[in-house]
Amino acid sequence: MKNPSLKSSFDKTLLVIQSCTNLKQLEGAYNMIKNFIALYKKVGYMKLLIYKLHKEYNNKKTSLCQ
Repeated sequence: MKNPSLKSSFDKTLLVIQSCTNLKQLEGAYNMIKNFIALYKKVGYMKLLIYKLHKEYNNKKTSLCQ
C-alpha cells in the first residue's frame, strides 16, 4: 500500500470538514484532523496546515451552532 501524499490527505480532510452538515459529522472530521497530524507530524510546514484545518473546523462548528 502506498503512503498517501500530503496534499491529497490535506485536501480530503478539508473537504470532509466542509461537507459536514451536523455536529456529529464534525466530530468525525475532528478525528480526521487528529489522524492527519499523527501521520504527518514530522513534515516541516505542518503548523500552517494544522492551523488551516483547525480554522476551517472552528468556522464550520460556529456556523453549525448558529
